[in-house]
Amino acid sequence: MSDEIVPSARHAARESWAQYFMKLATTVAARSTCERATVGAVLVQDHRIIATGYNGSISGDPHCDEAGHLMRDGHCIRTLHAEMNAILQCALNGVSTRGASVYVTYYPCLNCTKALIQSGVKAIYYAHDYHNDPYAVALLNSHAIKVVKVAMPED
Repeated sequence: MSDEIVPSARHAARESWAQYFMKLATTVAARSTCERATVGAVLVQDHRIIATGYNGSISGDPHCDEAGHLMRDGHCIRTLHAEMNAILQCALNGVSTRGASVYVTYYPCLNCTKALIQSGVKAIYYAHDYHNDPYAVALLNSHAIKVVKVAMPED
């Protein structure tokens, strides 16, 4: 009789934390109400989700999928970005984002990058490049924010 423990096939293929949270961000993105960019974000502290966010309008206002886009200078101004929605959920509920990580389906825009840095986020994990702003890249570097592109397995 042997006491050897053999890992199950399920454990052998266990996904990384980054892949796990990125899958959740992809699921959150499905709630986006502005189809110009369906983006999801998951804010995480010590492997625990503290907030999620997706592209959509301010609570109580009409959404793009109901009322159409409100365009200015090539941008839909009706929409709050996923990262901002996640940060604002933390602010609304008194949850600190200091030292948190964010998992976002697309590289953050410049304004979201600044908000993430200012809110104390220390790591950004993203799945897809999207108009990666050179100033955003420089800010992330100068503030020593960890930035990781997460390779997702093909479905």
